[in-house]
Amino acid sequence: MGNALRFLYGKCCKPTTTGDSDSVGPPYTTTAPGVSALAHYLFNFEITSQVPEDLSQHVVSSRKAQVKWYAKLLQAWKEAKPPPKTPEEVAMLIVETLSRHQKADVEVLKASRIKKLCSIFKLMDCSDVLCSICALRLLEFYGLPRPSIVVEISTGVPTRLTEGVEFEMHTLLVDGKTVPDGDGLNVHVDTTDPRESSNVPRDVLMAAIRRLKARAKKNYARAVELRQKIIESGYQVINLQNEEILARKYRIRLRSVEAPENAMPYGKEAKEELVKLVHGKCFRVLVYGEDYYGRCVADVYCNGVFVQEVMLKKGLAWHYTAYDQRVELATRK
Repeated sequence: MGNALRFLYGKCCKPTTTGDSDSVGPPYTTTAPGVSALAHYLFNFEITSQVPEDLSQHVVSSRKAQVKWYAKLLQAWKEAKPPPKTPEEVAMLIVETLSRHQKADVEVLKASRIKKLCSIFKLMDCSDVLCSICALRLLEFYGLPRPSIVVEISTGVPTRLTEGVEFEMHTLLVDGKTVPDGDGLNVHVDTTDPRESSNVPRDVLMAAIRRLKARAKKNYARAVELRQKIIESGYQVINLQNEEILARKYRIRLRSVEAPENAMPYGKEAKEELVKLVHGKCFRVLVYGEDYYGRCVADVYCNGVFVQEVMLKKGLAWHYTAYDQRVELATRK
């Protein structure tokens, strides 16, 4: 049993008295209950391989996946020199540990659990952001603070939300066939995204549940009818790796650039290039606002690639210098 974990467990789980001259270090039980709780559960996990019974009420992964998380956290805690003690240090350890692991560790939940909004969040190689979301939910479970710096999910992408960003979204795989032109695209965001989960209309959730029941009874006509209702509400049921995910649709307008219209010279080439850039990939989208047509005006990134910059570099878009003087765009005119 790791000495670091044993020491921290002892410090976390023994009540301390203010002013006790025999106590060493901060009184975790009074100042950092989240640290105490996690240390307690990791200590128990090393002995029993059991995770907290009520964890499933806060996260969307299977019990098997939760056991993997705790095994990784236990190992990371033992290897930490010195071991984390403050809530901020423990929060960072959780985020960094769960963000390092690959797609082999990612589990997608069954379609029958869509009624609980329990489909897994996908991004980039379909593991990075899932791990980040799992980490954030663990932080919430233990009452630990979120790190002030967003975990970097791809090289060359901003790790802090820049001024003017209203919100950030992480998309599912983009279908190139839905790209309308050279400066717009349609994306879907998993409704297990914390920002989305609390905003899904009740009628959409009920339609998703009823559709699953209709399919189970082989009432496919009713299932198709319910799916159409979901689509008309701005959502979609997407089949990904033989699992169904309830997702919200967003129309994106690339910020600060303008591509030729489809009927204009080079309009077809601009659209084709954007299709090649986005098809079959997931994106980090930073939304700055909404345009006249209800589209999200946004910067779009994937694996360190800034989509607007690529379009400018290839000469298939113009830069709105009057509204945006960023060097990475201005130098590509």
